[in-house]
Amino acid sequence: MTVQAVLDQTTSPANDDVAAARMPASAVPESEGSTAAELIDQLAHAAMARWTGGISPASLALAFADWQLHLAASPGKRLELALKALGDGSRFARMVSTPHAAWQPWFMVRPQPGDNRFSGQDWSLPTFNIMAQAFLLGERWWHAAASDLRGVSKGNAAVVDFTVRQCLDVVAPSNFAFSNPEVLRRAMDSGGGNFVSGWHNWVEDCRDLLSARPSGPTPFVVGKDVAATKGKVVYRNELIELIQYASETADVCPEPVLIVPAWIMKYYILDLSPQNSLVRFLVQRGFTVFMISWRNPGPADRELGLDHYRKLGIDAAIDVINQLVPERPIHAAGYCLGGTLLAIAAARLQKERPGCLRSVTLLATQVDFTDAGELTLFINESQVAFLEDMMRQRGVLDTAQMAGAFQLLRSNDMIWSRLIRDYLMGERAAPSDLMSWNADATRMPYRMHSDYLRKLFLNNDLAEGRYLVDGQPVALSDLRAPMFVVGTVRDHVAPWRSVHKLHLLADADIAFVLASGGHNAGIVAPPSEEGHSYQFLEKKADQPYVGPDEWLRKAVNRDGSWWLEWVRFLTAHSGAWVPAQSALYAPEGRLPLDDAPGQYVLQH
Repeated sequence: MTVQAVLDQTTSPANDDVAAARMPASAVPESEGSTAAELIDQLAHAAMARWTGGISPASLALAFADWQLHLAASPGKRLELALKALGDGSRFARMVSTPHAAWQPWFMVRPQPGDNRFSGQDWSLPTFNIMAQAFLLGERWWHAAASDLRGVSKGNAAVVDFTVRQCLDVVAPSNFAFSNPEVLRRAMDSGGGNFVSGWHNWVEDCRDLLSARPSGPTPFVVGKDVAATKGKVVYRNELIELIQYASETADVCPEPVLIVPAWIMKYYILDLSPQNSLVRFLVQRGFTVFMISWRNPGPADRELGLDHYRKLGIDAAIDVINQLVPERPIHAAGYCLGGTLLAIAAARLQKERPGCLRSVTLLATQVDFTDAGELTLFINESQVAFLEDMMRQRGVLDTAQMAGAFQLLRSNDMIWSRLIRDYLMGERAAPSDLMSWNADATRMPYRMHSDYLRKLFLNNDLAEGRYLVDGQPVALSDLRAPMFVVGTVRDHVAPWRSVHKLHLLADADIAFVLASGGHNAGIVAPPSEEGHSYQFLEKKADQPYVGPDEWLRKAVNRDGSWWLEWVRFLTAHSGAWVPAQSALYAPEGRLPLDDAPGQYVLQH
């Protein structure tokens, strides 16, 4: 089934121009009503974006201008900063002059929790500890300068603080061989061999970069080492492949499970190596699992938007599952942006096909984007317009830029620590399934990127009831099916307090889990792996609202994986088990198209 065939089934005026959803890569559409001057500006912005990494100079300049003008007009704040610098400087001078016998490390300032740059024992040695504390004092002073300045907008202050922090991270003493005691100790132990190994690592990465191959550890093989759970592709259109996984139990839960991953990543984050696979975990416990595998779009897919992904993705998958497992409601689960899209589809289905979904599970998913963390720092009208002009010419947001944006959110862990390990310590991280998946990036179409930045992040249309589906607004209050919602403690992409806001919007029973870990590692939490824990609390639809702070106080702490809690939830909302079907069939009696993992996941 083609994009046009599926969309022709609808009568919404919004689909009148669907024929342009796919076009030759060389065709760059002109905005309707654009003047020659506007087209020139778009081309200029696209050229400029190549040098700025997609960051709007105007957006950055406006943020710093707001901060600088208010700082210049605030003599009290300037005096406070001067006194702070003077006080810290005098205390630092006394610390430096302390006799060695009386020396105490971290006398003035300690690294913040989660900052592992100076966690090694050698950083307690006086010389290196002095350098580390001097850096941390400067970092703390700049944070005070960028924060709590009366009159500066919250967004601009956050942009200034984030930008200054990124600049300071570059010059951290941990990043240089002569000021990093761990690097120097390795050099003494290896006779300088770490620098030789680091040089070879750098040359290898440069070669991989020039040949457009992923650098770093050898990736796991998709379909063999990862994405290896047995199944069949039972349906394919121009945007998705639908995979049905083979049953491993004699009896199964009668309601199938549909998993909707985000389209900005390959689906097998949820089907990694056998011991880390959420799909395998569900199948082994008697669930019939279907997975959407998104096609990796190219420039020709520039006009595929959010609504295309809903119709050709979730709606098409549900129609197929209803043919394969008739008269059975579905347990639908969505991860990250896949969960956001699922929330939209589920709210619409509640009005049009009540009872279609037995439950809805959202993993690290936001539906209200007012407090979406540092990912929203550069999402304003100036930045979105700049990105639109850049992508209008390219057709897609490429993998390098998308990966770079996420790495900046955790630059110390994702960028600098890796550079230190690979090039100064001369080591390579041991290959892992999660690292291999992380390097297997995808692209995003121009229209989709614009839709979700404008409608979700910038305007917050979904949470405020302005998001339209087939010309009608979607109301999240229409969500009535029982919900299982997971947030993670250290999520930089979907902060758990933002995920928790679903309690304000959905009129449903909500079982909320706060899992240890981050956006990926907190979701990939197999029971066989030690160190996982979570908090859990259920709230019925007719019970009073519980805010995030109150939720933390009331929620039960449990050791282990939240996967087991999810199985209990699914079982509690399912019917009596039935015999598993002996074979997998595609719709209308056709044979399956391919073995899992299919073709789309292999596209680069």
